[in-house]
Amino acid sequence: MRKNDIIPLDIVDISSEGSGVGKYEGQAVFVPNTAVGDKIKAHILKVNKHYAFAKCHEIIEASKHRTKIDCGVFSRCGGCVFRHIDYKSEAQLKQNRVKQTMQRIGKVALDPQPIILAENPDRYRNKALYPIAAGGEIGFYSHHSHTSIACGDCLLHPEVFYKAGAVFTAFVKKHNILVYNEETHSGLLRHFYMRHGKLTGETMVGVVINGNDLPKKEELVKDLKSVLGDNLKCLILNINTKKTNVVLGDKNICVYGREYIYDILCGVKVRISPHSFYQVNHDMAERLYEKAAEYAKPEGKNVLDLYCGAGTIGLSMAREAKSIIGVEIVEAAVRDAKINAQENGVANARFICGDAAQAAEQLNQENISADVVILDPPRKGCEEALLKTVAKDFAPERIVYVSCDVATLARDTAILEGLGYKLQEYTPVDLFPRTAHCETVALLSRQIDVHKMKLNSAPFEMIKSGEKTIELRLFDEKRQQLKVGDKIVFTDTTTGETLNATVVKLHRFDSFKELYKSLPLLKCGYTTENVDNANSSDMEEYYSVEEQRKHGVVGIELCKPKHFTDETVVLLSKV
Repeated sequence: MRKNDIIPLDIVDISSEGSGVGKYEGQAVFVPNTAVGDKIKAHILKVNKHYAFAKCHEIIEASKHRTKIDCGVFSRCGGCVFRHIDYKSEAQLKQNRVKQTMQRIGKVALDPQPIILAENPDRYRNKALYPIAAGGEIGFYSHHSHTSIACGDCLLHPEVFYKAGAVFTAFVKKHNILVYNEETHSGLLRHFYMRHGKLTGETMVGVVINGNDLPKKEELVKDLKSVLGDNLKCLILNINTKKTNVVLGDKNICVYGREYIYDILCGVKVRISPHSFYQVNHDMAERLYEKAAEYAKPEGKNVLDLYCGAGTIGLSMAREAKSIIGVEIVEAAVRDAKINAQENGVANARFICGDAAQAAEQLNQENISADVVILDPPRKGCEEALLKTVAKDFAPERIVYVSCDVATLARDTAILEGLGYKLQEYTPVDLFPRTAHCETVALLSRQIDVHKMKLNSAPFEMIKSGEKTIELRLFDEKRQQLKVGDKIVFTDTTTGETLNATVVKLHRFDSFKELYKSLPLLKCGYTTENVDNANSSDMEEYYSVEEQRKHGVVGIELCKPKHFTDETVVLLSKV
């Protein structure tokens, strides 16, 4: 193949970015806006060593999955990639991609649950960031470029966005306000910004500017109110004077109303500020959070919500949970989360500003454990260090991972597998119909397979209420990983017998003396006073092998006092 060649091509697959994929002379060719089953003539645009990019020159035979295109800028805008096929076919493509990616990257044999679909794949977005083109037209960047394409009434957005956008464009043209130029770093207007509460109707309008003020802003407020009425709750000027591709700057100036709007999600009243993370599809976010709650089983549990943002996912579980602890590194988001908890009367939630490692240290100092950890990271997924912190420092029974990129979910699932967590189930959720993106929520549970080894102590057996139990002392790092309910395989080092058991109780002791004061076997003749002054040789004298066996004790392994620092005694019942 060479650039500008016209080649015949059968489309047999769809890429992660939504382009059709065909094979020509052994090389993959990616063609946007095509469907599986299309037979086309492809115009080659770029050739690499192992693959090529092309555009559709002619459709020779159309796929059965094709449908009428309902957007005039579909082929040029960088938003939707699936407006040319029916929604059922789009859903199947996403289901397959989630499965294939988890298998390829995460080495997962488990199939996903059926994808949860949107009842209405249009008009779902509650947030929009429009680049402003010369002349004040707003739109979206073309695919892989900074060329703005005027969009008109985008079918992904509520109609109120189109009405407000038209008012803004007319305002810019009327007053001839200069638009920002990326190359010269001149001009004032950078982006037009909107957020909308699906259930409240409240609307936020923002203008990102390369300066400190917007001329005639009072007139803009008046014009916006003419179409939005009382639903216009604020006009925000976001100050971004940096040479950067980052859309929002750090400073906001509220020139009308209040600096936030409200919405209601899963029965929780949510305060949304300009920088707040809030799922863009309200209805599907509720379906997603319902699935996350089903996986988390938060009833009576301590739930740790990492990347908590404004606290929405944790607060949606607060009624059932024993406690909610949210961790977020963005200070403004933590502030919103605290306000959300207060305004919803949630007394069992707290929020920490910091990263996961800082939170782990703080909660360990407070002797607070997490039964469930929720991970909802950005597209890049979790750092491996964070996953290790979760698995080793928090060691929850369950991890619920909410992912907007299945590739990083697959990678992180493989890492967690090596840390003792097994993927139990995962479900795609279509939060972004008509785009290539798909959310996935996964459940991982802590496994004890990592403990199938000889432990560095011998258990002793005793009878309580007719139930055969084993009290086992652990001296190494494995004690930090055990949780009530674990199925464990261990070896009795006195007999070599392999035993299967379930952890039913955990005791932790801070000192050698505290440990021995608690042991029921002290009735064998070893008094509390003896313990207060005990040393290693005393222990060996009172707890000789013969003395142990006389009292029905099997194989207590004695260690020097220093080995009992932060000791753990585990009570297990035999399976």
